[in-house]
Amino acid sequence: MSKNLGEGLRWLDQGKRDLEDATILLNAGSYASSCFHAQQAAEKALKGFLYAKGLRAIATHSVIMLLEESSKFRTEFSRLMDTGRELDRHYIGSRYPNFYPNGPAYKYYTAEMAERCIKYATSILSDVERLLKE
Repeated sequence: MSKNLGEGLRWLDQGKRDLEDATILLNAGSYASSCFHAQQAAEKALKGFLYAKGLRAIATHSVIMLLEESSKFRTEFSRLMDTGRELDRHYIGSRYPNFYPNGPAYKYYTAEMAERCIKYATSILSDVERLLKE
């Protein structure tokens, strides 16, 4: 196994754990945190893909930007832009009490939002895992 692939798989593995945590948080009723962990899962999986492709310095937390960079290697990532856009909404908004005008962030989140984020992150992780095995 190449060092690059090993690093990519390490990041994917952490992304899988974040996705498991997102599901645990959904089941516990912590919807904002579930959305954040789903975003983290997708971010880490995409960084894993890019590390496996030889990139060394990845300085963004944006799923959209990571999808754009990943689509330079595999065009199928470009179909996930709406998914990435939705996940990026939860990177900051899910964690900070002053993000929304009338109360802490967690009050703005629902089970449906968390389920959708988990679904989107699962899609990204599945694609990355499949492509890293090729």
